[in-house]
Amino acid sequence: MSQNDLSIIVPVHNEKETIPLFVKALSNVELPVKKNILFVDDGSTDNSLEIIKKEQKKSADIHYISFSRNFGKEGALLAGLKASINYKYVSVMDVDLQDPPELLPIMLNKIKNDHVDMVVARRSNRKDEPVIRSFFSNSFYWFINKISNTKLVSGERDFRLMKNNVVRAIVSLSENQRFSKGIFAWVGFRRSYISYQNKDRIAGKSSWSFIDLFKYAMDGIVSFSTFPLTIITIIGIFCFFLSILAAIVVVARFFMGIPSAFGWASMITIILFFSGVQLLSIGVLGRYIASTYLESKKRPNYIVREKDIE
Repeated sequence: MSQNDLSIIVPVHNEKETIPLFVKALSNVELPVKKNILFVDDGSTDNSLEIIKKEQKKSADIHYISFSRNFGKEGALLAGLKASINYKYVSVMDVDLQDPPELLPIMLNKIKNDHVDMVVARRSNRKDEPVIRSFFSNSFYWFINKISNTKLVSGERDFRLMKNNVVRAIVSLSENQRFSKGIFAWVGFRRSYISYQNKDRIAGKSSWSFIDLFKYAMDGIVSFSTFPLTIITIIGIFCFFLSILAAIVVVARFFMGIPSAFGWASMITIILFFSGVQLLSIGVLGRYIASTYLESKKRPNYIVREKDIE
């Protein structure tokens, strides 16, 4: 392996239609380094792995890792990074060609000449994306940047080119509940951004539903901020002082001879409100405890069924 080697990590889950198109598009891009394409099959239930093996027969620079079941994109990224730890440069790309392969030569040029450790692709717009999805995505970036010391850039993709030192730093983090966008930002290093116009999938459908994205966002908030715990503590203190004030009012009404046997509607409203606050607080606490519980099990992020690379 020469010092100019580039490993391109491509997570795959039920992408039989896009794999040949991705390989073809990448083969049309001239790179100044020797590349290796590492497909990580995340428990696909279609014949994605067979398609990868078919493409492998045509090109010696294609390799694969296949999981025993679907572990999620985070596990696929980690497996790819661990397998690429000895490469000088490592890139992460989506197989659906929403990450333009033609940006790779530009990224390589920037990482060599701009004295940076990482070059990150960033969408300059969300053209053709559903309005609701764009709204919640932008809201997530705004919110997490307000509550966390680890800042994320809106529109930032997993598509990036990294030097070996960055990859080693990321792999060294042993946490089980991983949020890659946060991890990429948390490790630091010098970085540069490349903006590009949003692109549609070349074929097939995304396996990411709105619920999946919501859960992923919650993982990011829990992994990189304790602000929700601070909020429920503040709410608890506020409710405590409010209850003291209410008790003073009740006692004052008693000594003033004012009857208290009325206001059932307002009482029920207050009870429902504070019951909701309590349940919300328990839910937030439970989410952090669940994360700690899952980490304590020390289960692997993925299980490899077969692979053709060490």
